[in-house]
Amino acid sequence: MRTHGLIGLLIILLLSACSGGESTPGLSEVTSKEWTDIEASAEDTTVRLFMWGGDEGINQYIDDWVSPRLAENHNVTLERVPMNTGEILQKLQTEKQAGKTEGTIDIVWINAENFKNAKENELLAGSFVDSLPNFNDYYQTDDPAFQTDFGTDVDGMEAPWGKVQFVFHYDAAKVDNPPSSFEELKAWTAENPGKFTYPNADDFTGNAFLRHILYAQAESPSAIYDQPLDEEAISETADDTWKYLNEMEPSLWRSGDHYPNTLTELDRLYSQGEVWMTMGYNEARAESLIDEGVFPETTRSFVMDPGSIGNTHFLSIPFNSTNQAGALTAINFMLSPEAQLAKLKPNYWGENTPISIEKLPEDMKEKFQSVERGESVLSQQELEESFLPESEAAYVDWMKEQWFNEVVQN
Repeated sequence: MRTHGLIGLLIILLLSACSGGESTPGLSEVTSKEWTDIEASAEDTTVRLFMWGGDEGINQYIDDWVSPRLAENHNVTLERVPMNTGEILQKLQTEKQAGKTEGTIDIVWINAENFKNAKENELLAGSFVDSLPNFNDYYQTDDPAFQTDFGTDVDGMEAPWGKVQFVFHYDAAKVDNPPSSFEELKAWTAENPGKFTYPNADDFTGNAFLRHILYAQAESPSAIYDQPLDEEAISETADDTWKYLNEMEPSLWRSGDHYPNTLTELDRLYSQGEVWMTMGYNEARAESLIDEGVFPETTRSFVMDPGSIGNTHFLSIPFNSTNQAGALTAINFMLSPEAQLAKLKPNYWGENTPISIEKLPEDMKEKFQSVERGESVLSQQELEESFLPESEAAYVDWMKEQWFNEVVQN
């Protein structure tokens, strides 16, 4: 009898565990509902947005603009939780391995190799973008930039939140004519020793700078971004890249003995006048730093031949979000014309938008077109003419390893 009692107790526990796992509906079940029902389910709930928190302008946009309006319009409380994306994915991976079906993350800001890793490890809830009214109404839904993310098929698992383009910043009070090509950059660095450097390859920005060099050394940039990584096929281009970087190294800040670990460190060197250039994704990021007195007022930006890499970044929903309706409502709101317009203005973030201006109502179209992004921001025409797509995500990790072997240890 005691044995039977133990077996019965185990059966009850197993059934309880199964029913507990089914208490949170799957994402497809939620997205199959009418949108008004999804929004109604989201009311009076809290949505936790985990995202990189290293930019105060971005943080202020979320905290001071998005959160209060989401609460006012939808009765949804948005909590921003700052955390590096790699740490977010590690947290989700640990929870996945532990079978934790009720997590603490409802939305994650993601793209590139982080999206690839999350998708491959089944850390995301599934496809949802087709259910978002604002995506369908105001975005070019078949835009290739929304279909792949650094070469990984999106499959509707992340919603386009913004797009950025890589630019270089310089102090016009110290630099009369910035370089127009990467060959000119190397020559400028030799003529101005110690006044240029770049973050190391582990840093997102530093890695992108190095991929620009790879593009520049190729017969054409498309030989890199149109092809999957094939180390043998690009060996000559890679050799030219390491040669370029090693030849430049003695002229870098501290003669290349130390590379900034982060973009924040490089920005600090620039703000203190130790170097005369910095760089980064987001063509308008200097505006808020100028306003805050971090960057000199004479900061301007430039791009170089053969072009400037740009990409789209996204919002996604983790596999164990306990508030999928809230997450959908918040993401849809952040894709709205009103939220995108506020994000475009330089007083918060100043970032470009993936929204299709031509699909907007006339009054909203005029508001977008009248935004003054700031004196340090290049014209939209110059940015569009210089735009280069990202290569597949595999190049990021390859660059980290090879740069260390071929440049740091050389």
